[in-house]
Amino acid sequence: QVQLAESGGGLVQAGDSLRLSCTASERAFSTYGMGWFRQAPGKEREFAAHISRDARILYYADSVKGRFTISRDNTRNTVYLQMNSLKPEDTAVYFCAATATYSSTRRLSRDSDYNYWGRGTQVTVSS
Repeated sequence: QVQLAESGGGLVQAGDSLRLSCTASERAFSTYGMGWFRQAPGKEREFAAHISRDARILYYADSVKGRFTISRDNTRNTVYLQMNSLKPEDTAVYFCAATATYSSTRRLSRDSDYNYWGRGTQVTVSS
């Protein structure tokens, strides 16, 4: 069982930056691909970014591409989401998730692609 804990959320103004962190309890963290998802009030949870276990495969949702950067430090069992040029529409609860699946041909962007989830961290962007 992998336990994930997000941190780094908060209240910021439009145009500001935030860095989210997600730390895993599992020493086998380096064997999992990691994703970030978000859920805005009244909306379904949506995919934001993915990084493969070896950090060779990265991709983003169109809504965050060019503004958000996912990265990982396997020595710290941590995945990051650097969020720049934040917009009010980025307001959401952000979740990290771990997947045992590795694919170089299919985007792992569905909830069902991931095996473990954190509880989320709130990001609020004011205009």
